[in-house]
Amino acid sequence: MNLRYWLAAARLRTLPLALAGTLAGSLAAAVQHRADFAVAVLSTATAVSLQMFANFANDYGDGCRGTDGASRRGPQRMVGSGRIARQTMKRALCLSAAVCCLLGLALLAAAFGRTGGFWAQTWPWLAAGALSLAAAYGYTAGHKPYGYAGFGDLAVFVFFGLLAVAGTAFLQTGRLNAVTLLPACAVGFWCVMVLNLNNMRDIEGDAASGKRTLAVRLGLARAKRYHTALALTAAMCWGVWLLRSFSGTGLAALCGLLGVLTAAHLVMAGKARNSADFDKLLPQWSMAVSAWVAALWVAALLGAVGGY
Repeated sequence: MNLRYWLAAARLRTLPLALAGTLAGSLAAAVQHRADFAVAVLSTATAVSLQMFANFANDYGDGCRGTDGASRRGPQRMVGSGRIARQTMKRALCLSAAVCCLLGLALLAAAFGRTGGFWAQTWPWLAAGALSLAAAYGYTAGHKPYGYAGFGDLAVFVFFGLLAVAGTAFLQTGRLNAVTLLPACAVGFWCVMVLNLNNMRDIEGDAASGKRTLAVRLGLARAKRYHTALALTAAMCWGVWLLRSFSGTGLAALCGLLGVLTAAHLVMAGKARNSADFDKLLPQWSMAVSAWVAALWVAALLGAVGGY
């Protein structure tokens, strides 16, 4: 077994997005003064394991369909290039799914184990976990992968935005505050931006192999405009939430940072012309998302939180 191949299949540069969702959700709980450290840690671990499962499933599904062969642009996929056998990846998917389930159960035990009626309270979350695994697998694998029909953006918004952020906050606070939907939507739009960058990078190969992503359906020019709309909508969601949650110089600094990150990314995305340009933007934007969430936590720890 070549560890380098498995690290490539895990796509470690996508993990900051998984971290961003749960860390933003934990911050939303902290702003409400109801944070739970154990739940926060287990939420993050569960999200990271689910992201890795999704990456393995994506590699497997595209590899089985010949979408990501040795001639693809961008990073090589391990199954498609023959570096990892299909059966070996299937076993890895089973193991990864088992890890997700174990971490998810531990998360629910931490969130609801001290209260009565454990199963009555957790069945919606068990269903959400099962749907998350099914969605991660069904994006490119299975008989009718929805990623090939252009519905990947919606799934990413729901599972890596709304569920990751609002779900993490709810498991710690025991309530769903409408204001928490603002960072949930913002993170969701940012995660969709990562998927859109990926799809714009692969637009030629996906079109040739019949993978009708939203970028393929829109064409590159309109996919860029869609990307701009996502970024601006996310910035508005963040802006409103910042005004509700932070105060003083911390608020001003965060608003300035948000503007710089958004403007800088849109300028670079607008200048991108080929797959190599878009491929460079993927890790840059993932790191920008990480830097933003880190800045939010620093501001909160320095006492800039107003609360709601």
